[in-house]
Amino acid sequence: MKIFAPETRHNSKRHERLYAAYELAFTIIEFLAGLLFLIGSWMFFYAAWQDPAIWCFVVGSAFFVIGPSLKLARELHYAMIGDLADLAKRVEQ
Repeated sequence: MKIFAPETRHNSKRHERLYAAYELAFTIIEFLAGLLFLIGSWMFFYAAWQDPAIWCFVVGSAFFVIGPSLKLARELHYAMIGDLADLAKRVEQ
């Protein structure tokens, strides 16, 4: 099974459910990252809020790292499912 092949998500109903779950998680993480950066940017207009603004940027940056990590985890999850499905097909023959 090729990694990061777009057609993989249609291999089975299980693949489709996994794709949907990972995409939902990715979208939420990306949205929160962007929101934290926007809030952090706004906070920098006020000197008293600069420390919380820095934390918004740090947490937002962590979310930007988690997002692509979710996509990699999804592809590895697909690979594990694919191997099990292939093994099951060989046993049936």
